[in-house]
Amino acid sequence: MRPFRSDGIPAEIRVVRSSRKTLSASVGEDGCITVRAPLRLPEAEIRRFLQEKSARLCELLERQRAENERLNAMPPLTAAELHALADEAVRVIPERVRHYAALLGVKYGSITVRNQKTRWGSCSAEGNLSFNCLLMLAPPEVLDSVVVHELCHRLEMNHSARFYAAVYRVFPDYDRCRSWLKENGSLLLRRMIRMALPNT
Repeated sequence: MRPFRSDGIPAEIRVVRSSRKTLSASVGEDGCITVRAPLRLPEAEIRRFLQEKSARLCELLERQRAENERLNAMPPLTAAELHALADEAVRVIPERVRHYAALLGVKYGSITVRNQKTRWGSCSAEGNLSFNCLLMLAPPEVLDSVVVHELCHRLEMNHSARFYAAVYRVFPDYDRCRSWLKENGSLLLRRMIRMALPNT
């Protein structure tokens, strides 16, 4: 991985070469652009690609800078705050699970609360449920949307049309809540001190 410069894009650009056959570019949380390129592709081709994608890359850079500003306005969570969120989740989430399980007509196993790095919830084949304690920082309806999503896996262990039909049947506002989590979830996860709270 090495620095690479291109006119018109106000960011550091790193090129990662591999045996891949196509070009791609992504903007990282640090505001750097990573270009993934074939091993022997000439630098002139990479420059041409960057120039063609410069408008889109600048748009993504601005979006990332805005997200970083939002994050900087929110202090990182302390270990004590994470423990408090976990305690609150242990009180709140099982009640929401019971409520929606009754509406869906499904049974479930254990409920576990964790500070997961990337996932908001999961459902095992045995029906055991796991939820991220950071959901307590989201609006209540967003928490409910995750609960419904995981419980619907008791009906369909996939993301098929039948799965989403079950979701919408009991939670018609699911799309709006999913959009909120996509837009704001990364900010919540980045506030977490990764090792402050052991999985419980």
